[in-house]
Amino acid sequence: MGRSVRTSPDGSDRGLSEAYDTALLDLDGVVYAGGNAIAHAVESLATAGSGGMHLAYVTNNALRTPDAVAAHLSELGIPTDAGDVITSAQAVARLIAEQVPSGARVLVIGGEGLRVALRERGLEPVESADDDPAAVVQGFGGPELPWGRFAEACYAIARGVPWYASNTDLTIPGARGIAPGNGAAVEVVRIATGADPQVAGKPLPPMHRETILRTGAKRPLVVGDRLDTDIEGAFNGDVDSLLVLTGVTDGRQLLAAPPRHRPTYVDADLRGLLTGQPEVTGDADGGFRCGGWTATAGDERLELDGDGEALDGLRALCAAAWTAGGENGCTLDGGKALARLGL
Repeated sequence: MGRSVRTSPDGSDRGLSEAYDTALLDLDGVVYAGGNAIAHAVESLATAGSGGMHLAYVTNNALRTPDAVAAHLSELGIPTDAGDVITSAQAVARLIAEQVPSGARVLVIGGEGLRVALRERGLEPVESADDDPAAVVQGFGGPELPWGRFAEACYAIARGVPWYASNTDLTIPGARGIAPGNGAAVEVVRIATGADPQVAGKPLPPMHRETILRTGAKRPLVVGDRLDTDIEGAFNGDVDSLLVLTGVTDGRQLLAAPPRHRPTYVDADLRGLLTGQPEVTGDADGGFRCGGWTATAGDERLELDGDGEALDGLRALCAAAWTAGGENGCTLDGGKALARLGL
């Protein structure tokens, strides 16, 4: 894409909520997990919002409607309007509406969020491949989605009906751990049909376009927990990002990230919105320094010396790993260094 390869997290003299006009916040793994608010999320978002930052919630989960998501956030203590919620269901509905006639029937494999989004675009949700649909759309339907819904999609796709997916996240975080996401369900249909869907959700452009159209953000900051959706989506949209370590991404994955998965900033949780970000200094020859830590890339593994805040050590390690990895992911072992940081 012609852009420079990121080799270090950035620093910021100002709090991120002051440096950016809009936070484009993922939900699962960032604001809540399994329906319960993640530690520090409610108070951090309240402070960022009261300081003038526009808070928008951008989720690949197509199951719930924006009204339902807004109500849930409000119950958690984060007052939210439905207009501040952008879902992959909305993005895929716009994508379909641009390619089929107005009023066309669309076979829905998923939940109410898809049906509401399709109606918003003037399309008619239907339940059977025998209802003469002009498209098939698949989104997360929750753990109770009947297996027969996948068969219904397969029948229509086999007849030549175009197939769309809200997103292809293989997993979704919950209160009890990591569960299969819509991407796992999409794979069931893909294996059975040999077809490939058009996908709208993060990290692909239709979702970023939907988000900007609905928020009007001029200087957005993507905030997420997933490298392959949130951070890659920010990369594709050429906007800055903050990775929080409250969801699915761990230290090993972060150090091994290829350029499209490297966030602008890294922090433990949403308190990172309210603070500046420390600068990483140094180079490959003398080591990369952040806080009291110095990180270097050895012949076989990443080395870490010093002490201080664990996040500073992680930021220094990122610089050493990403520089060593260049345009590829770093393959050096960082396990011992991460263990020293408790990560």
